[in-house]
Amino acid sequence: MNKINLIPSKRLGQNFLVNKNALRTIIEAADIKPDEVVLEIGPGTGILTLELAKKAKRVIAVEKDAKMCEILEKTLKEYPNVQIINDDIRFLEIGPPNIRRSDLSKYKIVANIPYYLTSPIIRKFLEAANPPKEMILMVQKEVAQRICAKPPKMSILAVSVQFYAEAKIVDYVSRKSFWPSPKVDSAIIKIIPIKKTRPGLDQFFKVVKAGFSHPRKQLINNLSTGLSLPRPQAQIWLQENKIQPSQRAETLTVADWIKLVKSML
Repeated sequence: MNKINLIPSKRLGQNFLVNKNALRTIIEAADIKPDEVVLEIGPGTGILTLELAKKAKRVIAVEKDAKMCEILEKTLKEYPNVQIINDDIRFLEIGPPNIRRSDLSKYKIVANIPYYLTSPIIRKFLEAANPPKEMILMVQKEVAQRICAKPPKMSILAVSVQFYAEAKIVDYVSRKSFWPSPKVDSAIIKIIPIKKTRPGLDQFFKVVKAGFSHPRKQLINNLSTGLSLPRPQAQIWLQENKIQPSQRAETLTVADWIKLVKSML
């Protein structure tokens, strides 16, 4: 980067991984097979891309910064199995003409993503028609803990991710493992989409948003107000699903929310 007078962009959330132990942990967690395709988001200078290219059948690296793409072209010139796409992952069409359909039949996402992109990226791929087999992501520590939370510490983010997938924290990574060093520590998380029948998305998230509308209030208050339900009716609905009206949204599992939606009065 010094050679081409390039400075990390705060606007793009550029904090580059420089700790080889953390890099090794990501690679081990991804467990890349020789016949698999990897989609990497925000490859930066290519330190992770290089290791992925050694293991995967094909690596598709999507980088928004054109200057970084120039570095990647030089760093990875000896790896013909790497495709570099200069684009914003939020708006990139996942499929032809950008990515071959055959590459999406068996792919994983492995990425050290900018913190501000965490929720949009996770939602984009979990809701996709062809979700990845797994997502191994480096994200902000606090966000990772919220995503992987269990009752009684659930949040709307935890419910939103766990509705689609199983999520777990693989390891924590110190802020000193990056250059420039961010203000917070990170965590490596693994997200595995669940292949199960789910209730209607719109209805599910309407109920969940109502339940979490005032996290400190009791469920009966939030649901009766948010869904315009008479309080006695809301009470019966909750009790029939073995949920106490006095509970708070953070104490419910994803299975509880699914039961509520399936049995809506």
